[in-house]
Amino acid sequence: MTDPELAAGRSRRAGVWPLIRNERAALATDLADLSDEQWATPSLCGGLTVREVLAHLTAGASLNAARWLAGVIRCRFDFDKQVAMRLAEQLGATPTETLERFRHIVPSTTKPPLPAVAMLGETIVHAEDIRRPLGIRRDHPIETVTQVAEYYRGSDLVVVAKGRIGGLQLVATDGPFAAGSGPLVSGTSLALVMAMTGRTTYCDDLEGDGVELLRGRCAIV
Repeated sequence: MTDPELAAGRSRRAGVWPLIRNERAALATDLADLSDEQWATPSLCGGLTVREVLAHLTAGASLNAARWLAGVIRCRFDFDKQVAMRLAEQLGATPTETLERFRHIVPSTTKPPLPAVAMLGETIVHAEDIRRPLGIRRDHPIETVTQVAEYYRGSDLVVVAKGRIGGLQLVATDGPFAAGSGPLVSGTSLALVMAMTGRTTYCDDLEGDGVELLRGRCAIV
């Protein structure tokens, strides 16, 4: 067994929640000194600013199954409407308040009816939706990103990923992740995760005969 595989095994045994807390804390630190202009920067998450995506993360960590279901019923099963409603609840009056609300949920283990690894994926993907437009770089632990990649390769829950990479061979250049067969798509584990979840700009970081096919599929929602 290789060193990355051993590290990934230790990470899984320790549980997902410490990884989520680490990723949230790192994001809060990265956003501590943003200007008002930076908070208003468009994110990679369709139509939302950096500040709004952070509020969305706060909302996700503030909803248990009962509150999630109550919101779904209130919004008459319009899931997009529920997301917008919960985001607005957590936005706050100022960017400072938005960040403070996010800091408050860093240790939270509250979640909607989703597996914890889905929350880890949401945290990493939306954090990069924020970081990339701001030019902020984070070197994620490879075992953490590998765990997220392994989850997305087999799931279309919350975001289409499994369906997006069908018929493609994905190979990470910085870790053990590999999946599928077909035209090759290779790159860092993070770039693969972001492209799997529909972030077209990360296709620029990938190589192989399958990249353009994956790029075309990034419009899948």
